[in-house]
Amino acid sequence: MSEDPNAALVTPKPKAAAESLPRTGFILLGMLSFLWGMNWPVMKIALSEIDVWFFRSLCMIFGGLVLLGITAAGGRSLRVSSTEIKPLMLCTLFNIVGWHLLSAYGVSLMAAGRASIIAFTMPVWAALLGSLILREHTTWRHWLGLALGMAGLAVLIGPDLITLGQAPLGAVFMLCAAMSWGLGTVLVKRYRWTMPTAALVGWQFLLGSIPITLGAVWIGEVPDYESLSSAALLATAYVLLVPIGFCHWAWFKVVSLFPAALAAIGTLAIPVIGVLASGFLLGESIGFREILALALVCAALVVVLVLPALRRRGRP
Repeated sequence: MSEDPNAALVTPKPKAAAESLPRTGFILLGMLSFLWGMNWPVMKIALSEIDVWFFRSLCMIFGGLVLLGITAAGGRSLRVSSTEIKPLMLCTLFNIVGWHLLSAYGVSLMAAGRASIIAFTMPVWAALLGSLILREHTTWRHWLGLALGMAGLAVLIGPDLITLGQAPLGAVFMLCAAMSWGLGTVLVKRYRWTMPTAALVGWQFLLGSIPITLGAVWIGEVPDYESLSSAALLATAYVLLVPIGFCHWAWFKVVSLFPAALAAIGTLAIPVIGVLASGFLLGESIGFREILALALVCAALVVVLVLPALRRRGRP
């Protein structure tokens, strides 16, 4: 994670962003899709033995300390300038507190797998809010990619719409969580940051851990750590180190490199990979719906990412 200590998350100029998208962003986006997709079945293993509130609290505190520790170990400043305090708190409210609390309530009120799929309507909100707040130019490819990706998610939800109707509050919480994450993503690009990406994410984790930890103490159940199985401990270690530590840093790095809509569309592959990984790790069935959803999401990624890249490469 070598980067200039004064590197800022700056919204790229539309012309520059349109002409050249960095290869690093595509590599990180691919890694994010796979590693975050694997996170869903692995997290399910951990949450089968650990209370969700305490689990989330542990993730926030650990993630914040690790990312800030990495920043400090690299000789980079952890200082938050006075002009960044309010934007940092605002981004934390939507990226960490809103996303994690609303999604926790949503998962508690409906099937976890389907809740995760609803959560990834986030690209819709990020694209819409990005065009309104950031004045980012959205092309027909963005909207076609969104349509294909959301169609893929709809295929996965399809027969479960009746179930959603029986538990509308859970679906509402998950949609609000997705909107919160989408708005937080756009706000990160809205402001000019002087701190490194790892420090930005680390401070959001630590600030967000305060209300989540209070909720854990108030309504959560303290787990008996001595009785946890090896599978639960390994799953917890994976979630802490990979999705919480690396993936959150990589996500905001991608957000700094790509337009918000394009970065968000890249997340559409995550729930599909999560479904496939669940079939492999947990023995959940994979049928026509999952395969069709994967095809639609891949088509969305090709339309938004691959075709423009090929066109740029073909130019003299």
